[in-house]
Amino acid sequence: MKTPLLEIEDLCARVADKEIIKGFNLTINEGEVHAIMGPNGAGKSTLSHVLCGKPGYEITSGTVRYKGKNLLAMAPEERAREGIFLIMQYPVEIPGVPVTTFLKHAVNAIRQHRHEPELDTMEFIKLLREEGKKLGINPDMLKRPINVGFSGGEKKRLEALQLAILKPQFSILDEADSGLDVDAMKVVAEAINAERTEHNAMLVITHYQRLLKDIVPDYVHIYADGHIVASGNKDLALEVEEQGYAQFLKEK
Repeated sequence: MKTPLLEIEDLCARVADKEIIKGFNLTINEGEVHAIMGPNGAGKSTLSHVLCGKPGYEITSGTVRYKGKNLLAMAPEERAREGIFLIMQYPVEIPGVPVTTFLKHAVNAIRQHRHEPELDTMEFIKLLREEGKKLGINPDMLKRPINVGFSGGEKKRLEALQLAILKPQFSILDEADSGLDVDAMKVVAEAINAERTEHNAMLVITHYQRLLKDIVPDYVHIYADGHIVASGNKDLALEVEEQGYAQFLKEK
């Protein structure tokens, strides 16, 4: 029997006076990868922000349970410590904070929460270099302030590095292919696939099927007008690639 990791029931949320999420329902079990596809402006990124606890969104109704706990009652930092991770569509710059410093504090905060021993500097640097090498990351990049002056591909490689280092239980990939060329996409996808286990889960948010050729989902959902309008397997993504979203928007 599969163990539910994330359970969303009749979720409704708005920004200011505009309702964006309207009666959204989805259950993701351990070991599963779900993909959400939809046209621009459908509210896919809003969903990721609500799940991560980004300020500015009002939950008007519904429930979200993560590992059986009330996710909506958790502060954003608590959600992160509990294993929720977001690859952002537009990673933010943090001037003055080196990548290495940021990741070392993040890793040890999570290890402390899990009652695991913290990594000392040498242990952490060894881990960081090993994972960075897999992603083709120049060691000098790790000394720079987070995302400051980074190209789109560098930003996404850094997001993938965080995923590999932090080992989250539930990962949300919001347009993980944005800004990547074909070769970089392959590298990032391999890093993401390497983190798939029977005990964690992923939610892949994307416009296009190309990402799902490399990160093959167990389930694909079409998202429009604030909720899921169709669900299927990976073949549904191919159908969208060939025919577009018009047929699904008529059914909303």
